[in-house]
Amino acid sequence: MAESKTVDKAAAAAASGPVTPVAPVTPTAAATAAATAAAAAAAATTTAAATTTTTTTTTAATSSSQLAAHQAGGGLSGEARRVKTLNAAILAHLHKIYDTHAKVHQWHADGTATFLRDIQHDGDIEVARELVLCKEKDWDFNSFLHYITLPTTNALAHPPDQDRDYSWSLSNYFISSSHNTYLTGNQLSSSSSASAYKNVLLRGGRCIEIDVWDGDESESDTSISSSDEEAAAAAAHQPDVYDKRKKRVTKVKKKIPTALLGKMALGEKLEQKLVKKLENYAEKKKPEPKKPHGSEPATSPTPPATTPAPMAEAPVAAAPAADPRSHVGKKASISSSHSSHSSTRRALSFKEPRVLHGHTLTKEVSFRDVCVAVRKYGFVASDLPVIVSLEVHCCAEQQEAMVAIMEQEWVGHLLPEPKEDAQSLPTPGDLRGKILVKVKYTPPDGAKTPRKPPTPPGGASDGDEARPLPATGTSPPGAGAASSAKKPAKKASKIIQALSKLGIYTRGVSFKSLAQPEATMPTHIFSLSENSVLEVHEKTPRELFNHNRHFLMRTYPSGLRIRSSNLDPAVFWRKGIQVVALNWQNWDGGMMLNEGMFAGTGGYVLKPEGYRTDKKFAALPPSAASETAPQATAVEHYTMDLTVEVLAAQSLPLPPGDRKAHSFHPYVKVEVHVEEPGERAGQPTKSSVPADGKEKEGEYKARTKAPQRGIDPDFASQPPLRFDHVPGVVPALSFVRFLVRDDEYGRDSLAAWACVRLDRLRDGYRFVHLLDAQGMETEAVLLVRIAKKLSPVV
Repeated sequence: MAESKTVDKAAAAAASGPVTPVAPVTPTAAATAAATAAAAAAAATTTAAATTTTTTTTTAATSSSQLAAHQAGGGLSGEARRVKTLNAAILAHLHKIYDTHAKVHQWHADGTATFLRDIQHDGDIEVARELVLCKEKDWDFNSFLHYITLPTTNALAHPPDQDRDYSWSLSNYFISSSHNTYLTGNQLSSSSSASAYKNVLLRGGRCIEIDVWDGDESESDTSISSSDEEAAAAAAHQPDVYDKRKKRVTKVKKKIPTALLGKMALGEKLEQKLVKKLENYAEKKKPEPKKPHGSEPATSPTPPATTPAPMAEAPVAAAPAADPRSHVGKKASISSSHSSHSSTRRALSFKEPRVLHGHTLTKEVSFRDVCVAVRKYGFVASDLPVIVSLEVHCCAEQQEAMVAIMEQEWVGHLLPEPKEDAQSLPTPGDLRGKILVKVKYTPPDGAKTPRKPPTPPGGASDGDEARPLPATGTSPPGAGAASSAKKPAKKASKIIQALSKLGIYTRGVSFKSLAQPEATMPTHIFSLSENSVLEVHEKTPRELFNHNRHFLMRTYPSGLRIRSSNLDPAVFWRKGIQVVALNWQNWDGGMMLNEGMFAGTGGYVLKPEGYRTDKKFAALPPSAASETAPQATAVEHYTMDLTVEVLAAQSLPLPPGDRKAHSFHPYVKVEVHVEEPGERAGQPTKSSVPADGKEKEGEYKARTKAPQRGIDPDFASQPPLRFDHVPGVVPALSFVRFLVRDDEYGRDSLAAWACVRLDRLRDGYRFVHLLDAQGMETEAVLLVRIAKKLSPVV
């Protein structure tokens, strides 16, 4: 590995020659004043942010700052970071750059300003600020190194002012969003975890999803009884549990397309997982009671003579006041005694709702645990509102439990019930520290909700449909086919009013068409799968775009993405969709683009001007659809010429699994993600599920050669990477990805990456800070020179 030096030591070692002081050329008074005001505003914002943390999150913020992993996905790369050390190759390039523009080993003030304006393309305010930050009026090599390594001068520009303007209504923002947030891996057999919510929220996610099912213990893969005796009693009382589990596994296997498993090479692995799970179930069937130390072998408990009565029939005995958070009860025991007779106990086991991916082998997590995680970590990374998208599969009793749990755990964060329906959407700035519940809307008059076909196993659901549920009790997601055949078809139930009323500004409505009556209700939100959105766009692009200027819409990955791969979010942002939900547990191009969109923001990014409506929008007049410009003409499009010259890199991380730097043969690939030809006209795009399961590449791409092995490569003398005459570019919706890969046989493993939104990509000599293959923060950087030219389309 090449020798690295700290910036100051490197500058001192490299500096040579006499320094000739000259009369400085000071920046204009206006520019200096503006720079000073900007610095003061930034300091004030930082101080305000540090002092406005609410009482409910202060403790969480303190502890979470130590626990939070520096992982990207929702904006980590926007944090200010300085280059601390420089290796020999990068120092040599920087010395050459400095000497090219220096006079007698020094930059005079006017020459410095010329470099900043003409080569770096910095504005007057930036030039004034950088001259002040570097302190010296004339720059020697040390001053230049100080400038080039500043956190404020890397390739990623600070978010524009509009990205921090939270005074527009919610429909005018793109919102950093997660799909099936509870999962830690694939969509079929991974675990559900409350820590997954902590991870997403601390990384900047502002919309999360919770799939809620009845808290039925018979189908639980991971629930553990409070004692082995209870477990044994449960198994003895339910002899058909194993048969139900076996049918569940068989049912899941049969409903997964064979062709899909073949393409993904998962068939054999999945079979092994299923067999293993069956074996585990068999072991659980008759658990041995725990033997007390020094006692005789315990006998199997005798099952009760009577079946526990439903909750409504159980007499309730007077009890002392308890902790309000326990009144729902993780396991409640209700008993009755009569004074003149022997005591008769009737136990009722009531388990709280659980979170999992229904009709799959995913393991569950408690709904309460999820709510606690949302409360603790929801407002640590940002105080902007969190949208909780509920997909409800619960009976009425369990929905009541959901409401009670949310009201207990999210006290102070839920919105008060309004006196009347809102006629417009509020702004993110008005909702700081609040949780918005997105749930199926049930009209107060009790109108029937249309029934929807069942969700395919493992497939994503829009989360807005009421599921067929029993009148009382629970319906586990894996009930066998034989059991279903014995019972008459269940009627579609609706979300209870108490739960539906929590959806104040985010009322989930089943999508039928953009002309349905609910499509003009100010507080509705449609949820469509990625392929459904593309179908609607192909048929009615103008109406889709117009809807999304005024109202909320959510899209989510196809149910065929079993490996938790992601759609291309930029395709859907360009259609104005605010909530583009991604699988945050997987690292691919979709998550990189999400990082590029939200870098350094609070998880809300204001849409480009042509994508917005009025700040305070009222109900949309019926004729407005025909007057609104479609995606094709809503914003100005450009033709772009982009050149990226890769000079050197340092401290590159190795690809996952690699341990030897001398076997690492890195090269840099640059991809440009812009609008596809024909996309604006409503033609199909490549964003549907790829047949080979691979992530989607940028529409334009180029790469360097791999110069030498190791983690500090020098790309000297390699030609620049050129992207000439790229059409249809909207800077705020286009992205540049920097990928460092290992040049090897077969698929080149990813080692590091960065993604920058085009309107924030700076010209000139810049450092690009890199994340590793899992999105974790590193000390790795690329030194590049960027030249970007945008020409309006005539």
